[in-house]
Amino acid sequence: MSEPVIAIENITKVYRLGEVEVHALRGVSLLVHEGEIMSIMGPSGSGKSTMLNMIGCLDRPTSGRYFLAGVDVGHLNDNQLAHIRNKRIGFVFQTFNLLPRTTALQNVELPLIYAGVKGSERKKRARAALEAVGLGDRLNHRPNELSGGERQRVAIARALVADPTIILADEPTGNLDSKSGAEVMAILQRLNRERGITVVFVTHDPEIAAHTQRIVRLHDGLIVGDEPVLKPKLAGIEG
Repeated sequence: MSEPVIAIENITKVYRLGEVEVHALRGVSLLVHEGEIMSIMGPSGSGKSTMLNMIGCLDRPTSGRYFLAGVDVGHLNDNQLAHIRNKRIGFVFQTFNLLPRTTALQNVELPLIYAGVKGSERKKRARAALEAVGLGDRLNHRPNELSGGERQRVAIARALVADPTIILADEPTGNLDSKSGAEVMAILQRLNRERGITVVFVTHDPEIAAHTQRIVRLHDGLIVGDEPVLKPKLAGIEG
């Protein structure tokens, strides 16, 4: 098996709300290997989103260590963390997080603007990312001119455009109908299969988790289950 791309060692996360301490993670250890497609499940408040924020270098642990592709993330400053996020990790959120007044193409270009990629190359790569998710004919549409499923595909294209090795998806089908959700899952499965991108889902939906190779279960900030999916489901037709 390949070296782990994500190695979490005994991580805790404590938030202080006034006089109250909230223990979001209570000593979690996890290995994720390159090319895995896996899901993190658990009830509300179990620590799923905190775990995803740690993996995505959006937050720092209170204690413990996190190695991303062999690099000890705890030793990086904020600029180095931002560089890793932009280069290695693509994010897909339940609420899409698209800029409403800009076109699909311009939304997808954003990570490349931050990375300093020049205009013509930026447009070329953004167009290719949109074509990869089946939206080559929607380049100049704004979010309010797109369906929910199409908006999420724009968000996937934006996550894809910087050629990440990891995609982190936080309830990516939560705002979609079942057909659009199946299309989104099919795209993410294909990106995993054809490009070897490691995909980590946070979901409360067993139907979504059944499409992944492995399910990690959280409860009260602890991992209470970690099992393979013997026969992952293949999502429906990509539109």
